[in-house]
Amino acid sequence: MFTPIRTIHFSGICGTAMASLAAALKDMGCQITGSDQNVYPPMSTFLASKGIEVMEGYSERNLAHNPDLVVIGNALSRGNPEVEAVLEKKLRYCSMPELIKEYFLRGKRSIVITGTHGKTTTTALLAWVFEHNGLNPGFLIGGIPNNFGQGARFTESDWFIIEGDEYDTAFFDKRSKFMHYLPEIAVINNIEFDHADIFENLAAIQKSFRHFINLIPRNGLLVANGDDANVAPLLQNLPCPIRTVGFNQNNAIHAFNIKLGPTASEFETPSYKFHINLVGEFNIRNALSVIAVAKHCGLSNKQIQSAFDTFRGVKRRMEVRGVVSGITIIDDFGHHPTAIRETLKALRLRYARQKIWALFEPRSNTTRRNVFQNELPFAFADADFVIIGEVNRANQLSPSERLDPVKLVQDIQALGKNAAYIPDPEDIAKHVVRNLVADDVIVVFSNGSFGGLHTKLMEKLRRP
Repeated sequence: MFTPIRTIHFSGICGTAMASLAAALKDMGCQITGSDQNVYPPMSTFLASKGIEVMEGYSERNLAHNPDLVVIGNALSRGNPEVEAVLEKKLRYCSMPELIKEYFLRGKRSIVITGTHGKTTTTALLAWVFEHNGLNPGFLIGGIPNNFGQGARFTESDWFIIEGDEYDTAFFDKRSKFMHYLPEIAVINNIEFDHADIFENLAAIQKSFRHFINLIPRNGLLVANGDDANVAPLLQNLPCPIRTVGFNQNNAIHAFNIKLGPTASEFETPSYKFHINLVGEFNIRNALSVIAVAKHCGLSNKQIQSAFDTFRGVKRRMEVRGVVSGITIIDDFGHHPTAIRETLKALRLRYARQKIWALFEPRSNTTRRNVFQNELPFAFADADFVIIGEVNRANQLSPSERLDPVKLVQDIQALGKNAAYIPDPEDIAKHVVRNLVADDVIVVFSNGSFGGLHTKLMEKLRRP
């Protein structure tokens, strides 16, 4: 199917899904080039391990070889040198979701995992349940699952499991990405307001999810969080069968007798007792969605549990980056108040007796804004010390629109927490290392590199 397309250039290749897709296409024999202006681990090292060179920055020169296809990332817009060159030269181009839909999903049984939180872990867990039980699924995951070592794979299997993001597709296609993914089975983990740069309010996000539900065929299935008040309005008069999951006993699959441990969780459903090597209630909810889909697809409880036993998580989801001089450094992608709160709750279970430092970079297009100015202070309830970094790309937002980090710190302090605003990552590392005591735990929250803060911390801790 790739006869007319042998050379592919990815503009914005360091996005997690873009990098994973580029690597998978290289494995299939395509010649891959890519460019990005935000090049940092783990995607930069992942691409290097695949022999894909990343051109730093965007330039018309990056397209001098006239690739057969240019895949344009959704962070790029008019005015970008590569976008302008593509349009002027009339090169063949598409968005990443279009590429997936037309070349990989047609004819497949597509399982799409959506929701504001938990998509990556749920998708990775479901893909492993299928893989562990011999179904050899294709998948595209917005992170790197440790069981696979890469976020995308394309197989001859009928099954394709994909993380479906509600963010827009590209500058030339403002629909949510998941509208391209041809769902036979879909999961909605939860819905909250996010992506303030493209959605006006929660109702606009719900509208996009409603459009998505309309794509599920009558012989398909929607698995939905039956406990979520923002999901509930979407579950009326559906065009497809539905199975709800959650903690309320009115759900089709509900969890009870829940036991939350420092390294694992246990729960029962009406038909089986499950154990997962993941921490916190939030991950039990993720597991319930996986159970519902897997059972619908013919797998037994024992087959599902067997896969749960060997699931090893996802990079940048409560990932321990290192333990140096007795100090544990954790990397987490959390950038929404709910994600931060739930991650810290889980870490408090794991590290019940240690002091926890939460270092947060306001970097996403929502947390850069003051949308969650009042909610963010409460997200750090389970941290002992909180450091807020500089608002990323603050100059692109008006003072009335952007997050006020000084006020955020004052509000956290008002809740009885030790908090500080330190703009520079180097200064953050110095401050934290200077004030650490034995066995402290540091969790770095960012959907970017946070100026290499993890590395800075570990380097300073290693110094005599």
